[in-house]
Amino acid sequence: MRSIYKPGDSKSYSFKVTDAHFPDFGNSIVHDVCATYTLAKEIEWASRLFVLDMLQKNEEGIGTLITIEHVNPAFLNEQVCINTIVMSLKGHELLCSYVASVGSRIIAKGRTGQKILEKRKLISRFSTLEQGGKK
Repeated sequence: MRSIYKPGDSKSYSFKVTDAHFPDFGNSIVHDVCATYTLAKEIEWASRLFVLDMLQKNEEGIGTLITIEHVNPAFLNEQVCINTIVMSLKGHELLCSYVASVGSRIIAKGRTGQKILEKRKLISRFSTLEQGGKK
């Protein structure tokens, strides 16, 4: 793992809200705004942008934490910008804070966590757990 970031470093990522981002439960759209679960995916991707720069060839990142305080809607065709800031890098775990917004309107805020592990260890752990092994 390359430790190339420090607390305070930031990255931005944005996406345009489409009807595919609306909350859909049981083939029924609840409302025509961006779903919280869509935000979770996009927010995790925004923090993963740090991880992609940090990975060595034999490593992979895995999400460990996401909190979402979803405070306002994002409507169809609006551009949501997610500004992610490094809070800390302890061992192999990267913790970030973020704010997702449309212009000056805050849509969501919270934290994310990702760990960077050797691919072989990650695959071994998954295999052990899938076969009923202990944590």
